[in-house]
Amino acid sequence: MKKHNFSAGPCILPQEVFKEASQAVLDFNNSGLSILEISHRSKDFVDVMEEARSLALELLGLEGKGYKALFLQGGASTQFLMTAYNLLQSKAGYLNTGAWSDKAVKEAKKFGEVIEVASSKDANFNFIPKKLNIPTDLDYLHLTSNNTIYGTQLKDFPTTDIPLVCDMSSDIFSRQLDFSKFSLIYAGAQKNMGPAGTTLVVVKEDILGKIERDIPSMLDYQVHISKASMFNTPPVYSVYVSMLTLRWLKKLGGIAAIEELNEKKANLIYSEIDVNPLFKGFAAKEDRSNMNATFTLQNEDLKETFDTMWKEAGINGINGHRSVGGYRASMYNALSLESVAALVDIMDDLERKA
Repeated sequence: MKKHNFSAGPCILPQEVFKEASQAVLDFNNSGLSILEISHRSKDFVDVMEEARSLALELLGLEGKGYKALFLQGGASTQFLMTAYNLLQSKAGYLNTGAWSDKAVKEAKKFGEVIEVASSKDANFNFIPKKLNIPTDLDYLHLTSNNTIYGTQLKDFPTTDIPLVCDMSSDIFSRQLDFSKFSLIYAGAQKNMGPAGTTLVVVKEDILGKIERDIPSMLDYQVHISKASMFNTPPVYSVYVSMLTLRWLKKLGGIAAIEELNEKKANLIYSEIDVNPLFKGFAAKEDRSNMNATFTLQNEDLKETFDTMWKEAGINGINGHRSVGGYRASMYNALSLESVAALVDIMDDLERKA
């Protein structure tokens, strides 16, 4: 039976990526060695790292615009710390739209004054605050583009002279944006790029080197740039699979092509949520995420029946986060329209049987 993987992360990846990556575990580049055992200083892997970094900039439209791409370790959670360590001199602003931005605020407060320019915490983060009042004396403004737990997504980004920092962990490479609006972007790989273990950081070099504090080497973006993401042993396999996924995306037609598919998937499931009286969406309609659709049953007495139905249909990973409850369908780049249709069919079938 085909499995339909809606897991929030680690998530679904393209089948052709799995095939090539699995072969590399046995024999990488006909070297007689596994990708898991080659030297990270070997030409074969240096080529992988260079291609991964180059593809990231190319797909984001940032080549030749003063940006560097890094593949680091520690997940987006380490970036909560690193962004403040490298950029926060006196005061930073944060738009608090979910659990992850809440944690980013906590880390940044260790380095200087932090203000929340707006927050939807009082509403359990079910919407994105609008009409932000952004002070002009901030070192940077931190945003989270997509909120996996709550199913909300920023549709518009503020126009400001303040450097924008954005956590794009769960919607990187999923939609067309003017990425040059951002001074720093970071994203854990395990949503749209590859397996857990590496984090993409794309940073505009001219915002670095302005902080007076002494930054530990492992947390200093300039150190990692100077060593081309090879300051210490990188997560070789995670970087390799991320490179394969970026290759796949480029061959597909890049971000423009995948955005069209993502729109179709989102429209399909949200249309069902809105017309099916058994279900209710969690996020405000204007802020609904194309990556994570969150919804609940109107009648909890149907939960056992619904759970049995979707499991028997080969659907995996739609249980909601404990902060919201209900269900969450994560529709990252590699998820097919067929899989979303399978879930919608089960929701429709439940209505007929109820």
